[in-house]
Amino acid sequence: MSSPRVLVLRAAGVNCEVETVHAWELAGASAQVVHINALRENPRQLLDYQILTIPGGFSYGDDVSAGKILANQMEVFLGDQLRAFAERDCLILGICNGFQVLCKTSLLHGGNGSDDLPAATITANVSGKYEDRWVRLRRASENCIFLQRAAVYELPVAHGEGRVMACSDQKMNRLAELGCVAMQYTSRNGASVAYPDNPNGSMMDVAGLCDPSGRIFGLMPHPERFIHETQHPEWTSRDTAQADGRAIFESAVAHFV
Repeated sequence: MSSPRVLVLRAAGVNCEVETVHAWELAGASAQVVHINALRENPRQLLDYQILTIPGGFSYGDDVSAGKILANQMEVFLGDQLRAFAERDCLILGICNGFQVLCKTSLLHGGNGSDDLPAATITANVSGKYEDRWVRLRRASENCIFLQRAAVYELPVAHGEGRVMACSDQKMNRLAELGCVAMQYTSRNGASVAYPDNPNGSMMDVAGLCDPSGRIFGLMPHPERFIHETQHPEWTSRDTAQADGRAIFESAVAHFV
């Protein structure tokens, strides 16, 4: 099969689309930025792509709540087309603000709040401030297609609202049972995770969620910011030369090879 085609969605306030396109192209995909208005005018162009990516930034200034306005546009104007896209053997990736968008749609982990697939949301960091740091993460589910190339990752986070929450511990445990808790914050020494290893106070140290199929994935860290080995602050002394973020994009591309 030829290289998978990736639609990188753009809207006012999104600011990571260029880096995201570069990451996909390094991984072997063909990526194109498409504005939400252009997609609304011609939703059928989704049929030309195998991967949809919602990149990071501050869509519409996060004026209502993080990702809410873009999520509403997707649900109201593109809901049927997006659900049809998700039902095909296609992939959807939401990064940081894109993860916030996914959590406010019905695409990810049953965002309609059904008993079978509890809904989660993302709210303000417990620290009450913007967190910009490198974190260590572990793969928590074998389901996620984006996390097949490694079990441990180091990636940067940069967000003010990154705390993943469900309405109860029982609901979050249910997501874990279904394989929807895809990625968790961890520490280098394996000790219990606390701030700043968990930079936002997420329940169950959740850094990323996927749907039960593993084809729809949202995460707070920015994989597109670690696609070259030298981008890591400790690149000269790391045990591995792997660019952990690039591995996430490569894993997705491999799904279509």
